[in-house]
Amino acid sequence: MADQPKIHPTADLELPPTVPLVPPGAPASDKATSPLRHQGPPVIIPSRPPRTRSCCCRCLCWTICLLVVLLFVVGAAAAILYAVFQPKLPEYSVQKLRITDLRLNIDLTLYAKFEVQITANNPNKRIGIYYEKGGWLAVWYENDKLCQGSLPIFYQGHKNVTELNVRLSGQTRSGRTLMNALQEQQQTGQIPLTLNVNAPVAVKVGRLKLRKVRILGKCLLVVNSLSTSNPVSIRASDCSYRLKL
Repeated sequence: MADQPKIHPTADLELPPTVPLVPPGAPASDKATSPLRHQGPPVIIPSRPPRTRSCCCRCLCWTICLLVVLLFVVGAAAAILYAVFQPKLPEYSVQKLRITDLRLNIDLTLYAKFEVQITANNPNKRIGIYYEKGGWLAVWYENDKLCQGSLPIFYQGHKNVTELNVRLSGQTRSGRTLMNALQEQQQTGQIPLTLNVNAPVAVKVGRLKLRKVRILGKCLLVVNSLSTSNPVSIRASDCSYRLKL
């Protein structure tokens, strides 16, 4: 009998490839290597901005808005008050100047004693002025203060003109040099003096008394003499004033 050829089984190409099964108790690493498991892209969750930052921005915006409104209200109120009351600075003028004493002491200091008559004019129709304690008036020659005196305490009403008599006295070092300079100026008949005013005042608007401010005045005078025996004539006077809060 002839030998029959052996038949070997061939794989069926139409069947799908066999997939090895993963037993239920296999570890997770074995499951991850399975070709049937599909891993998608990672999901990114957007992070929210911190809420505290937005709260700070809102608070800052509200604060700025309130400040703007407050400045507007204050400015409007000030404009209304200015239009109603029309405030003006008081005016001062030097009427008389008298030299009661001017001598050189033994210690070579110059002693001076003046009497000054000033006219204070309040031009306001609805504003009164309280002249408080601490006001003073001083007379200077160039950079040397000759004498100083205190201003009186009083109340000046609306559209009022008041005459003030102020006594001044003082001593100055380097009296010999200063006396020689004054005598040389007296020969020319043109002696320049500076009169400074520092007046703390409180303004009264209606029945309301406002905070204290200061009125600073400066008068440039030219007199003919500083003699105690002859009358002093004021040949020129130029005064300016400003308000210091």
